[in-house]
Amino acid sequence: MSKLTHIDEQGQAKMVDVGRKDVTQRMATARGAVFMEAATLELIVAGQMNKGDVFTVAQLAGIMGAKKTSDLIPLCHPLPVNHIDVVCTADPEAQAIQIEASVRVGGKTGVEMEALTAVSVAALTIYDMAKAVDRAMRIGDIRLVYKAGGKSGEYRAPEIDS
Repeated sequence: MSKLTHIDEQGQAKMVDVGRKDVTQRMATARGAVFMEAATLELIVAGQMNKGDVFTVAQLAGIMGAKKTSDLIPLCHPLPVNHIDVVCTADPEAQAIQIEASVRVGGKTGVEMEALTAVSVAALTIYDMAKAVDRAMRIGDIRLVYKAGGKSGEYRAPEIDS
């Protein structure tokens, strides 16, 4: 097991010093889902939610969340991201909205937390927009599925085909 980079010799939390790292192209993709009643998903797909277009608002919220990651996660570095893509897709078979977020940066540290935050904020936004009709919705399966760049190189989640 690797040494935890955000803990010092005394066991205290610390921000990693990335000052001497090289700037490289880095990318991360995360996925998650919001599970719901079939009728709720049908309303969302039909654009019949009182709060508006759930897909568009969740996409924008995910983008905003990724940009605010360092304000939310105490030891994350603020990053000038180059690109954020958030896609929300209806999955009738799973009775869910699947969320995928990809983030790219030319920087000294990775963007895994930005991708994970984008998915999380998009999922919370979907819940907020549909809770009036389905309070039993469940947010889950949020995970990193891919990262590239930096010293540790490429990571692909074992169960992910693409």
